[in-house]
Amino acid sequence: MTLTFAPDTPDAIPLIVINESDDAALASLPNRARKWAAANGFSGALGTALVLHDDSGSPELALIGNGDEKSRARTRFGLAGARAKLPGGTYRLQHSLDALALEEAALGWLLEGYRFDRYAAQKPPKAMLVAPDGVDASRVEAIASAEALTRDLINTPTEDLGPDELEAAIGTLAQRFGASVTVTKDAALLDKNLPMIHAVGRAASRAPRLIDMRWGDTGPTLTLVGKGVCFDTGGLNLKPGASMGLMKKDMGGAATVLGLAQMIMSLGLKLQLRVLIPAVENAVAGNAFRPGDILTSRKGLTVEVNNTDAEGRLVLADALALADEETPDLLISMATLTGAARVAVGPDLSPFYATRDADADAIRGGARNAADPVWELPFWDPYDALIEPGIADLDNAPKGGFAGSITAALFLRRFVTDTPRYVHFDIYGWNPTAAPARPKGGVGMGARALLAALPDLLGL
Repeated sequence: MTLTFAPDTPDAIPLIVINESDDAALASLPNRARKWAAANGFSGALGTALVLHDDSGSPELALIGNGDEKSRARTRFGLAGARAKLPGGTYRLQHSLDALALEEAALGWLLEGYRFDRYAAQKPPKAMLVAPDGVDASRVEAIASAEALTRDLINTPTEDLGPDELEAAIGTLAQRFGASVTVTKDAALLDKNLPMIHAVGRAASRAPRLIDMRWGDTGPTLTLVGKGVCFDTGGLNLKPGASMGLMKKDMGGAATVLGLAQMIMSLGLKLQLRVLIPAVENAVAGNAFRPGDILTSRKGLTVEVNNTDAEGRLVLADALALADEETPDLLISMATLTGAARVAVGPDLSPFYATRDADADAIRGGARNAADPVWELPFWDPYDALIEPGIADLDNAPKGGFAGSITAALFLRRFVTDTPRYVHFDIYGWNPTAAPARPKGGVGMGARALLAALPDLLGL
């Protein structure tokens, strides 16, 4: 799938953006277009479209509605909703949008063209857009392509995207950009002191592994850690069937980290990138890890397993401990970690935690600039006692159910002892209902916000 702008052409069809109930804008239209809009009751409602044809029946110009402030605040990428309503052709945007709104419109147009067509043919939209003036077309195309990678990985069922296939996908990405990859697999995890990754994945038929990708040799150091649980049955604390239905997306953290890594490499950012993906399946078998087991982590901390369905934090802990040994300038983890995060903020916001206020401020600014909303939650020190069971250093699933996302974040923070700047995202990775530029299914969350924030975060 290619999410790109159309080649520039003098014959591009004018595509005029009209705010809702903007009588002055409607009055300024060519006479025939103004009458056609009035006859069809076109008011500029968000995502609507109206096409005026010439005498031969070809599109002469088109209007798309940009809504009002309230409707735009309630719908991201609202203009993109008009794309599927336009006939085939190449269009050129005419607008009065500011720079951020224009970039959102351009990215939304490309993302509206995404289709997951691996298993069934899907009809792409026929309307194409010339890159609008004032937009960095190559940057927007790179972001859209990386988002498509994230969506494809999340949407692919585990039968075709287990740890083996995730490793292969990372290998392909690395080869494309000249990155290096090393893989620590199966019993070698024990030899290399990655015991919790091994414990979580040892019951599956496809071996657990840690995938380590590196790119770039100059600039500040950035390490991304993504949860790669390719399927989560819950382990011996087996999930009910209804809760297992979306568990192919439990590697959404890995998919989003890889999308962000592709953005960074495509844009040639001057930094040293490391990506760590613990790739496992949390399966049920006679050798599965058990409730009540006490695991010793890479960091040396002992962890009491009170629920085998809280496995993501276990594999992330070993990967974070490894990352922490290099003390990167910035360490970021992304994971589909807790249902508590969804209860707190729903499926549309990306909750995140940061050890430094300045980093949180930069991420919020990036989110606003990238139409990629985030919400900061606290590393709340008074809750630390909730993850201390007494029999071991840490509890992977504290009882009571309060502050589940915060206690999970605090658990992860215990494994980052030497790196001052740590950020954790507890994302959902799934769009439950179709929306403009975001069909139902896998979706990247937080990656564009981080990309936009990187200049401030790392002084790029």
